[in-house]
Amino acid sequence: MTGPTRILVFAGSSRSGALSAKLAAVAAKEIALLDTEVTTISLADYPLPIYDGDFEDAKGVPENATRLAKLLIAHQGVFVATPEYNHSLPPLLKNTLDWVSRIKHTGTMPYRHKVYAMGATSDGRFGGARAIIDLRKVIATSLGGLVIPSRIEVPMAQNAFDEAGELIEEINSRMLKVVCRQLVDFAGRLAD
Repeated sequence: MTGPTRILVFAGSSRSGALSAKLAAVAAKEIALLDTEVTTISLADYPLPIYDGDFEDAKGVPENATRLAKLLIAHQGVFVATPEYNHSLPPLLKNTLDWVSRIKHTGTMPYRHKVYAMGATSDGRFGGARAIIDLRKVIATSLGGLVIPSRIEVPMAQNAFDEAGELIEEINSRMLKVVCRQLVDFAGRLAD
C-alpha cells in the first residue's frame, strides 16, 4: 500500500452532545497521531428512511447508503463509537448498517473485509458492553467486517470527559490508545 492507512471514524448517535460522538472525536485524534489519514463523519449527514423491504423494492437503496458504502471502500479501517440504548444498538446505527448491507455488487462486495474497532459509552456502569456485543455481531455478519478483539467501553460516560472533550480517567485513555493502535496496525497490514 502506498501512503498512510485511511481510517473512517463515526458515532452511532447524532444527538447534540452525544457521549459516543465525544468518544469518536477523541479516537479520531488518537488515530491521527499514528501516521494515518482520518475521515470523521456524522450519520446526521446521511439521513436514511427506516429500512423497509417494500421501500427497497419500489425505490432501491437510498443514495446516502451508497455514499456510506463508498466511504467504507475508500478506507482500510473503521472506528465506530456507539451509545447503548435498551442494552443494545441505537436505532440510527442499526438502520444505517442495515441499509449499507443491502448494497449489491457484481462479484465481491468491496466494502467487505475492512478492519473495525469499536468503542461504547453508557451512563451506566457497564460502559456499553452489551451494545458492543450486538454491534460486533452486525458488523461481522452483515458487513463482513473483521473486528479486532480489543474495544473501549466507557462507563458513567457523562462524567468521563473534561471540558476539552478529553477522557479524564487514565485507564480509559490507555485502552483507547491500545484499540486505536491495533486498528491502524491490522488495517495497514491488510492493505499491504
